[in-house]
Amino acid sequence: MNIAHAALDRHVAEGRGDRPALLSLGRRYEKRHLSYAQLADLSARLAAALAARGIGAGDTVAVLTGRSVELYVAAFGCWKIGAVFCPLFSAFGPGPLKSRLELSGAKALIATEDLYRRKVAGLRASLPDLSLVLLVGEDGRTVTGADGEDFNTAIAAATPAATAATAPETPAFLHFTSGTTGTPKGVLHSHSAVIAETLTARQVFGLVPDDVYWCTADPGWITNTAYAQIAPLANGCMVVVDEADFDPRRWYGILKDEKVTVWYTTPTNIRMMMRYGAALARSYKENSLRVAASVGEPLNPEAVAWGEKALGVPFLDTWWQTETGAIAIANCPGRAKAGSMGMPLPGVQAAVIDRDLSRITSVERVDEVGELALRADLPSMFTAYMGEGAHYDSSFVDGWYLTGDLVRRDADGCFWFVGRADDMIKSASHTIGPFEVECGLMDHPAVAEIGVVGKPDLLLREVPVAFISLNPGFEAGEALRIELLTFARQCLGATLAPREIHFVETMPKTSTGKILRRALKAKAVAEPEEDESHIIPVSPGRFDDE
Repeated sequence: MNIAHAALDRHVAEGRGDRPALLSLGRRYEKRHLSYAQLADLSARLAAALAARGIGAGDTVAVLTGRSVELYVAAFGCWKIGAVFCPLFSAFGPGPLKSRLELSGAKALIATEDLYRRKVAGLRASLPDLSLVLLVGEDGRTVTGADGEDFNTAIAAATPAATAATAPETPAFLHFTSGTTGTPKGVLHSHSAVIAETLTARQVFGLVPDDVYWCTADPGWITNTAYAQIAPLANGCMVVVDEADFDPRRWYGILKDEKVTVWYTTPTNIRMMMRYGAALARSYKENSLRVAASVGEPLNPEAVAWGEKALGVPFLDTWWQTETGAIAIANCPGRAKAGSMGMPLPGVQAAVIDRDLSRITSVERVDEVGELALRADLPSMFTAYMGEGAHYDSSFVDGWYLTGDLVRRDADGCFWFVGRADDMIKSASHTIGPFEVECGLMDHPAVAEIGVVGKPDLLLREVPVAFISLNPGFEAGEALRIELLTFARQCLGATLAPREIHFVETMPKTSTGKILRRALKAKAVAEPEEDESHIIPVSPGRFDDE
């Protein structure tokens, strides 16, 4: 069982190689078409190029690009030699990228020349495992004089390699998700994930080979791997790949002009399009959409209704996690309840539970809140937290995976999201671990202690806010606030950096000395916003990811 065979090679072998696989739209809307045979050939050449440079089965290949043809070639090239594909968020700063490259043990990096020079080149000496760098030049330009090889040149010189005969349990892709404490968690999935991803795309989207499919997810988010790459290609669709950032007029144009039939996006992007008004939406209402769906955070009923009014189809909310690897609960056509997570898909067992150490108890009463648990027999369920065996083991009790999400189940069997059982910050569709943000800012000499919490936001749902106590010799004030905000953006990137910084004399703590985040969260909600000069805006286009 190999993802590349399921999504590419078998179509070619069965005589469908000339069917369109990718339609890539450049930033200036230049179009590039690839057939299944062409994508299969390019990925096989990359597989050979990687193998010739010492990258083999089980090795991790990190990828730092935007949405592009090269991203697809990289992913399927990795799978063809049994390597582990590890995409990274391009919006992250050097600090988060370094920690992920270290934790993954990446032996190779495929990156755009621009991202590499700005964010990784300065880290190279501190990454001893990274032995190979392949760089993608802008607009196909050959990269010369860098401390890496040109990606396209390496492919052109290679003879296509045969796809490895990997087993279902062979590691295939690695995505990082943040935690409330400690370093980011590397969530590992095997090739068997292709089963659930292919099937759930049929169950929720009704995917058929004639569909034109568009998923807007950032490459660093598992939604891109599972539902922009694997699922649509395994189902024989044509996939639209938009390289540009969010732009409502452009997006309406893509939906209409490219005759998109299935669209998968995020609530943040939906809310942004709603903000541009009904008049713009009406001018593009003639489209080919059959299904529009959402992922990443709960979608309110107003957004569902807006989809039907503006686009002719209601948005279907879906629920899943990096750990589950595929959609588990969803609103499906003809079986949807606006505002809910939906119902478990066929084959998925879900329960509302109370847990106490190593025991779990099922919550049977309608609308009673408990933790969502899934029977851990899904073929897409993650197989490891990299280097964290104890944490992985503690995620499962009696054959159930404990999600950490608090939910209730109504009388019709629909699940409703209530909140998180931990301190994770859900900003737009991105899950932010407070510990990672705190670690980044602790590198500044002014910071003695720091606590990061989420603050409600109308557009992004929550934004990270930092409370800081200072070391002696530093004075709280607007100049230091701006300096710290700038430092955070440079170190962590716009996605993780706090939007606000507040100075405190002392940090609220538990009796054991841990920072009491719920007290900080209450303070963040009550904090007046008379002076917003210290708030740095973040482009919503950066949040079409996890």
